[in-house]
Amino acid sequence: METQTTTPEIINNLMNIKAYLIYLPIAIGTTYWVAKTLFKNSKIFMLDIFHGRAEIAHSTNRLFEIGFYLLNIGAALMILPMSVIGTYQELIEELSAKVGGFLIYLGVILFLNLLLFFRGKRKSSQNAVAK
Repeated sequence: METQTTTPEIINNLMNIKAYLIYLPIAIGTTYWVAKTLFKNSKIFMLDIFHGRAEIAHSTNRLFEIGFYLLNIGAALMILPMSVIGTYQELIEELSAKVGGFLIYLGVILFLNLLLFFRGKRKSSQNAVAK
């Protein structure tokens, strides 16, 4: 049995494809920018946590960065599915909800990473005093 695709269905599919082509570069690009900024500036924390041992600090920082990418790009892809978009107004509203939600999520993850860095710094300082 053959099913025929109607013109409105084709238009809706094209609108959804446009939405994906807008959303994905924003989500991935923002993740890249936040990761590069966070992990470039966290090197100092890592050096302090690991008492100047640059090799272990760099390796740990790099592992945190890889985990950050995997977690956030995975989340961006998980929230990718969109409802059927028929108009440009719906396109803008759907993109606003998706991008806004992802940016809030990304901000929360950013602050959780900062908390981990500060906690590591505090533990490291406590251990240094205890010795």
